[in-house]
Amino acid sequence: MATKKTRKSFRSNRQAVSPAISTVLMTSALVVMVLVAMTYAQTYLNFSMAENEFSTNRQFMLTSGLQMDDIAWTIGRTQTVRYSSNFGHVTFENATLFCSCEVSADEINWQEVFNYTTGIILFNMPVADYTLGNGYFERVFPAQNSSFCQEGASAPVCHVFVVEQMPMTDGSFARVVAAPSVRMLRSSIETQNYVKFYMPQLINGTDKLLSQSVTLAGENVLQYVPGGFTYVRFTVAYPKSGQGFDFAFFGFDSGSVTVTLPSNSVVEFYLGTITVSIGLHA
Repeated sequence: MATKKTRKSFRSNRQAVSPAISTVLMTSALVVMVLVAMTYAQTYLNFSMAENEFSTNRQFMLTSGLQMDDIAWTIGRTQTVRYSSNFGHVTFENATLFCSCEVSADEINWQEVFNYTTGIILFNMPVADYTLGNGYFERVFPAQNSSFCQEGASAPVCHVFVVEQMPMTDGSFARVVAAPSVRMLRSSIETQNYVKFYMPQLINGTDKLLSQSVTLAGENVLQYVPGGFTYVRFTVAYPKSGQGFDFAFFGFDSGSVTVTLPSNSVVEFYLGTITVSIGLHA
């Protein structure tokens, strides 16, 4: 009788799920959660690796910029700088800056002494792997002075900065850029004043893409010694502004710099040409 009563207490329910089906559903839900967690972990890991790589190659680009000062003024000197990257790559963009040097005795009538175009070196990280945000700009070296013309014995001849600017014709990248600039050095011996200007010019070399490296080679040094003037003016233009390499990309504080010279000055201009080869080991 007890068994009969017990059986009568269980009522049939056609909406209930069988144990086999419920087990499959629970297993499927667990698999989906594991896959989502794995995807998130993989995305976070890739982002962290790309972030560390970008930070490391900031130093690589800074080293490349400093090497220009050793290479530009010695014909035939060659230096290879190596980097390591799984996400980004290094490129050379030719003729992105145009610089004109003019002199004047009265700051009204200007006479051009010479002009030149120079390229820039870029480490490009795809924004799909690492992004800083569109419009981001940060100076690496020099950190404070954004003038195209730097002054002093320790002043650089190359600006290194981080920029993310979109859209650009060559793709969407967070970049570390090494762009040449002008260094001015003043000195005096007794009553004689000396003012020297140093300008590296980067031109495209042989891009063999055989290794992750950049090779810099000093090709030529030109010297200009004009006289009879009091003012020097450097004017910068951007031949590839239509491709995104414009004033905002470089972030110079001005497109023109005028320098007033001391009386009785001997002025010299040095233009050092450097070939830049990507992936060529020397």
